[in-house]
Amino acid sequence: MRFYDREQEIAFLRKERVAAETVARFTVVTGRRRIGKTTLITTAYEDSPFVYFFVARKAEADLCEVYLEEISEKLGIPTLGSSRHFSDIFRYLMQLSQTRSFTLVIDEFQDFYRVNKAVFSEMQNIWDAYEKTSHINLIVCGSIYSMMQKIFKDKREPLYGRNTGELRVKPFRPSVLKQIMVDAKPGYSHEDLLALYTFTGGIAKYVNQLVDAGALDRDAMIKHIVNANSTFLTEGKNNLIEEFGKDYGVYFSILSCIARGKNTRNEIENVIGKEVSGYMTNLEKDYELIAKRQPLFEKSATKNVRYEMGDVFYSFWFRFIFKYGYILEIENYAKLQEIIGRDYNTFSGLMLERYFHSVAIESGKFTRIGRWWDRKGENEIDMIAEDELADSVTFYEIKRQKDEISLGVLRQKAEVFLQATHEFREYDISYKGLSMEDM
Repeated sequence: MRFYDREQEIAFLRKERVAAETVARFTVVTGRRRIGKTTLITTAYEDSPFVYFFVARKAEADLCEVYLEEISEKLGIPTLGSSRHFSDIFRYLMQLSQTRSFTLVIDEFQDFYRVNKAVFSEMQNIWDAYEKTSHINLIVCGSIYSMMQKIFKDKREPLYGRNTGELRVKPFRPSVLKQIMVDAKPGYSHEDLLALYTFTGGIAKYVNQLVDAGALDRDAMIKHIVNANSTFLTEGKNNLIEEFGKDYGVYFSILSCIARGKNTRNEIENVIGKEVSGYMTNLEKDYELIAKRQPLFEKSATKNVRYEMGDVFYSFWFRFIFKYGYILEIENYAKLQEIIGRDYNTFSGLMLERYFHSVAIESGKFTRIGRWWDRKGENEIDMIAEDELADSVTFYEIKRQKDEISLGVLRQKAEVFLQATHEFREYDISYKGLSMEDM
């Protein structure tokens, strides 16, 4: 699959490189694994060589040997000869950047914690000493979000406040997924597009794998994802166990509950059998894997709270792969494929709501987008989109099939909302249905 999107991100990275010709720049690039951070950086700087360090989990001296070879190859200059400490190499590059501007990329930066934790304080001292006279364009990239946050957002950490810029790489937007389908499968169906969104969440690596495999309809995607050689099956464990550490079992159980529709704290605690508020806070604030949702205009910060997965792919993975791990243990891939196919319409209907919320956000037409439900659970509105500049609001009902939409019922729910909240009294109000046909 060719490279898609990221125009704004590429423009930002190139602007930072130009700025570094005048003053040192230190950019932190974050994003979950498989999102395409390294490919993005490589594409942004493909027009000129840059020094690339990958922080592998091995001895510091071994890393330094590789880094010295990279410097010699990319910058075309003799280096220190040999060094066993990263700090010596970093100081050398900061000194070199006083006379020439270049880009240094350090990938999986957070793994210096495993190599030598002193690297962060050593870098801080060197950066502070040379920042004012340097012309380096330093890019540090990390995929373990909690650790990257700790390194740069925790006041107790040596590199706190040192970065001059930050870039968060996000999943492909709906418009990009549509373009990918246009290129990969002209004449694709709406069901094909929804399946691509439902199974990948717009994560570049997963999209790339399905496109390259020619798995571009629902059944083909399920067969590609669930088979003996699939890399999708271990993604949750590979990506998250390191984030969670020794408590990963509790975190996985919470995420599994939410993925299965247990979206209140009481429901989750009833399933798990223990108090989970601290874990929930970590998942929301530190890991950003779940999102706390409340109805629009809910006055209490603690009432009528629901939780949802913050990542569409993990919603799928925990709903099916993690839940039915016992089926995978006996290698009955065909049976799990059948289960996913059986439950697909219900699950993809929920993902369709998220898809249209993303479409509304991408459109830039609205000042507020959200959902609403009453405390009895009797009335629920899939999406409310407000444009306060135009004094207008639209209430949406979202269903997979158009003939399942009832604007009459939507109007009744909206009337309950208007009476309960007393909002939008002078607004121009409209009602719309959205289905797969509107994708």
